[in-house]
Amino acid sequence: MKAAFLHGPYDIRVEEVPIPEIGSREILVKMKACGICGTDIQKMKGKFITPPKLGHEATGKVIETGAGLKDVQVGDRVFVHHHVPCYKCHYCKHSDYTMCEEYPKTNLDPCGCAEYFRVPETNVEHKAILKLPSHMSFEVGTLIEPTACCIRGLNKSRLEVGDDVLIIGAGPIGLTMVDLVKLHGGCTITVSETMEFRSKFAEDFGADCVVNPRQEDLQQEVRKITDGRGADLVIVAVGSSEAIIQGIDCVRRGGQILLFGAPPRGEVLSYDVSKIFINEVNITPSYSATEIETKSALELIENHKLNVHKLITNTFPLTDTFNAIKFAAESKSALKVVIKP
Repeated sequence: MKAAFLHGPYDIRVEEVPIPEIGSREILVKMKACGICGTDIQKMKGKFITPPKLGHEATGKVIETGAGLKDVQVGDRVFVHHHVPCYKCHYCKHSDYTMCEEYPKTNLDPCGCAEYFRVPETNVEHKAILKLPSHMSFEVGTLIEPTACCIRGLNKSRLEVGDDVLIIGAGPIGLTMVDLVKLHGGCTITVSETMEFRSKFAEDFGADCVVNPRQEDLQQEVRKITDGRGADLVIVAVGSSEAIIQGIDCVRRGGQILLFGAPPRGEVLSYDVSKIFINEVNITPSYSATEIETKSALELIENHKLNVHKLITNTFPLTDTFNAIKFAAESKSALKVVIKP
């Protein structure tokens, strides 16, 4: 079978490897679609902070199951979450599931960007496999994982009905955040985005105001909208220190910054910490998700509560994985890029 592997910066190769063999409590999935994530782009550039496997937003059809399994059957259309916690350690007991030492060790074999992948026993045991409804395409199913990550982030926030929210970045994550914040009701949503293509999507998704920080004073615009206070919640949906600083400058006293965009390795933040202290700015990072959130994401997408299907703009064949990731990184007309076999 074919699978894509990372060998170094800008060195991604699609290679022939054996189809994985499964154990008695594992499954083998034929990949039908796999979304490209911002972390895949970082891996291509060689500045990643997550495990160096390509593709974790994967859906497919079960073609083989272990003899000891009953809940999953051959022919099932599934989404599979790549990481699961142990639920037993100190971190898990404190609900810090993504900090579990087992969490990054569990993964699809060999990866999501492969014609076939093995789902390890621990992923199966912890119900990381979700069956897709018949009306949901495999492509739309790939959006379960990023949507779940957004849900977990918002669950860590103090978002309340009627809050003023600033979302920095209108990529797939920022737009999903717009969708989810709208579900809370009564919130005023401002989006900061430099690309006209994405700004139009932000308007289409229901943002109340879209600001280009290269052409307008973002802080001034946010102050106008919020009667001079600043945003109650700022969601930084891009991985850059510049965006974080913009967020701190735009949040109200006592407000919250949700750090969501994964920064590349080596990114440094320089800021006057006294301002963060005296203004009691709450900074909360959120990394990844668990099957708890993927189930919620599936339900929202299945019941047409979100517009995430609009995010898919391009598809590439598995054999062209490098160009797919490069396109996702560089194109000014792409949102979610999906790999297909």
